[in-house]
Amino acid sequence: MKRGKKYREALKKFDKNTLYEPVRALSLVKELAYAKFDETVELSVKLHLKKSQSVRDTLVLPHQFTGEKKILVFAKGDKAQEARDAGATFVGDDDLVERIKGGWMDFDVAVATPDMMKDVGRLGPILGRRGLMPNPKTQTVTFEIRQALEELRKGRVEYRSDKTGVVHFAVGKVSMAPEKIAENVTTILQEIERKRPSDAKGEFLQTVVVSSTMSPGIRMDFKAKKQGDRK
Repeated sequence: MKRGKKYREALKKFDKNTLYEPVRALSLVKELAYAKFDETVELSVKLHLKKSQSVRDTLVLPHQFTGEKKILVFAKGDKAQEARDAGATFVGDDDLVERIKGGWMDFDVAVATPDMMKDVGRLGPILGRRGLMPNPKTQTVTFEIRQALEELRKGRVEYRSDKTGVVHFAVGKVSMAPEKIAENVTTILQEIERKRPSDAKGEFLQTVVVSSTMSPGIRMDFKAKKQGDRK
């Protein structure tokens, strides 16, 4: 794949074989960002997993960087009212199911009460491929509607390993202080470690790479205990 001139210039500013201490790695990401917009800082974590294993959960980052989310809730009766009182953007049952079938998708996250999943399940082909299908594993199928909405507003996000055993995660914006992004990274790595399958062998976290939307990836020394890079 042929890269642009700015990307090639960015590659000259760091050693791709060096493991950089977290804050230093993120400072480099900030220095290398060249786009005219506030690029997203992205984290890629390679895990030692068997093909049959996966890692998936949700968490709330200590430092938020996304705007207000449009939350849709599938619920009936008292739970629908609870969702409205808790500030859900859209609340409904069969009406929302039909609306989504018709192509409407103006929301960022969907929550459903368990009794609604028989109907919501029919939306699997639509919501599934967009990563919007409510799921008990991500705490988006629940009767605890108020609590779910509160956590989603705080920035609760889902992570999951892909088929190659890599977890991709947005951890900040280049405009943020490297120290704050590093705290987000640390939170994610600790959570992933806690989700290590009981039968996983060897070193679970293999490599950790950070980059901005447009810049090359920088390898992070996720075992570093002190400031400064180890170069």
